[in-house]
Amino acid sequence: MKKFNVRDNLTAYSFLTPALILMGLFLILPAVMAIYYAFTDYYLLTPDEKTFVGLENFIQLFKDPVFIQSMKNIGIFVLCVIPIQVGAALGLALLINKNRKGNIFFKVAYFAPVVLSLVVISVLWLYLLNPSEGLINILLAKVGIEPQPFLTSPDQALYTIVFVSAWQGAGYQMLIFLAGLQNIPSSVYEASKIDGANKWQNFIHITLPLLKPTTLLIMITTFIAAFKLIIQPMVMTQGGPMNSTMTPVYYIYQSGFSDRLIGYASAMTVVFGIVIGIVTLIQSKLSGEED
Repeated sequence: MKKFNVRDNLTAYSFLTPALILMGLFLILPAVMAIYYAFTDYYLLTPDEKTFVGLENFIQLFKDPVFIQSMKNIGIFVLCVIPIQVGAALGLALLINKNRKGNIFFKVAYFAPVVLSLVVISVLWLYLLNPSEGLINILLAKVGIEPQPFLTSPDQALYTIVFVSAWQGAGYQMLIFLAGLQNIPSSVYEASKIDGANKWQNFIHITLPLLKPTTLLIMITTFIAAFKLIIQPMVMTQGGPMNSTMTPVYYIYQSGFSDRLIGYASAMTVVFGIVIGIVTLIQSKLSGEED
């Protein structure tokens, strides 16, 4: 029996080995190297001259106004994009859940932005939101609204990126919500109809409670994706104006590859990773308590 157990274990580990090797090379090893480099003055062009500097990078980091601003920006982005994107996805799923003519067309139309590259989406909206010649401002002028600066305004740029990101990602969450809606037994709605419940009562007391696991999954995935924001500000605003759309991931990229300050960028990576870990643990704990 022991021989069979050993043989079974070896077979199982042999199947796991490729995945473990990839995880070690692309997840564990980079994380360990980032922690090590965070305590050095590693400069990309002189890799052999790096020295141990202790907590100097972290002390400088917490005095860096750009990094502090980027953390504020990503906090605002996450708090805004999650309810907008999840709400839009649920609304679209409710619209196409009924058997109507043209549903296939609308499913494809709503999902189309998801399959497009984020770079393409960003460039498209960059032209649409042009302050002087953009289609959006032309339409606003038709209804008597003055042209808006959108991406060139420190007060509007981040919220414009929130809108673009929610528009681009809502189609994917819509399909997940649609699957959740179609898994709700029709007999539950029929019973509520017999009891005299209206559509709003059905939505509040049946649809939303039964969609809770689906909603939780969507919120977690949207939360993770929101913290990785980089493409939209990189293409549309380059982190401006006045760092109003700078994000931690984009600032890490700039520091590490544009300024070549690998040690400083690694320190930012460590701090940002710790923040994400803490927020994720809090979110998981709250979700567990709700369940």
